[in-house]
Amino acid sequence: MFVGKTSFHMLTAFLTGYDQHALRHGGRGLTGWHDWLVARRGRDCNHAWPGQVLHIALPNGWDDVWSLPPGDEQHATRVLFELLDEFAAECEAAQGARFSD
Repeated sequence: MFVGKTSFHMLTAFLTGYDQHALRHGGRGLTGWHDWLVARRGRDCNHAWPGQVLHIALPNGWDDVWSLPPGDEQHATRVLFELLDEFAAECEAAQGARFSD
């Protein structure tokens, strides 16, 4: 709804904007997201978090990050939301554990 065309790049641009806005206004944003993805993947590379998501979603690689085939684009988008849900759940659980101590 907020990105016009559903594409992996439009979603990552939207999420980057969300992150920057949240951080600028005192929120947590996506703090820890990149490190969480690197740990989830089990190895680091020089890609920012969108590249880390693509590595997880498309472990056999991709030819052109700007022109993913429709099936890969849909899969990467689905995996992005699954990973975000997991990350958010872990962050909420960790925050809840801190408040219950």
